[in-house]
Formats: sequence, structure tokens, C-alpha cells
Amino acid sequence: MYTDFTATDRWTKKQVHCLYQALVVAIATRHADAVDIKFLVDGHPVWVVLPHPAWVEYKNRTGKTITDALAKEIAGHFLKTALESGEGVGREMYSLSVDEMLKHLDAVVATPELPVAAAR
Repeated sequence: MYTDFTATDRWTKKQVHCLYQALVVAIATRHADAVDIKFLVDGHPVWVVLPHPAWVEYKNRTGKTITDALAKEIAGHFLKTALESGEGVGREMYSLSVDEMLKHLDAVVATPELPVAAAR
């Protein structure tokens, strides 16, 4: 659903194409306690940073695990929401809080047509 999608930029009303490109554990690249998920938005790199503590919090709350596939969906959902609400203007990186990430996770898991085995 959110690995290859379009969104309408709120300000320009232009359709932008978003394509998932990479998932990188940020501890290795920038010594951050996060997972960086890269999208190309009309060919320009945009990173969505998901904090590792959210994985622990979700596991504690539900007993379920956030998979890499689910993390991509969470980041894509956030990115689409940000672009369509006007928060996505010209940014190259978004760092989500634990609460923000869990809010987007809940929205993704609640989506009936979710193609990934959401959270086990």
C-alpha cells in the first residue's frame, strides 16, 4: 500500500509519486536509536525516522512485533499524511516521536486491505 503510492501536495495540488527505496538501521549509519526509511518523492530522497523505543512499547502493549514490512507501511502512511496535510514541503527528513509512530501504526493496522502480515 505505502511502498509505491501517490499523494496530493496540499499547497501545490500536484500529484507526487512516492516510492520506497531502503530501510536502514540508523545505529550503524548515524549512531541513532532509530530505523531510517528512505522514499523517493518525485525522485528526491526523503527519510522517515522511526524510533526504536516504539518497537518495545508496541510489544509491551500488544505482545506483537513490528516487522520490517510493517515499518515501511508506517513510514509510508506518515509520509502520505504529511504531504497531504501540508507538512511535507521541501523536507528531506522527518523524525517521528514514539507516540507519532504508534498513531500511524494503529492507522495502518486498522486498514483492512493491508497486504503485510501486520503485527503478529
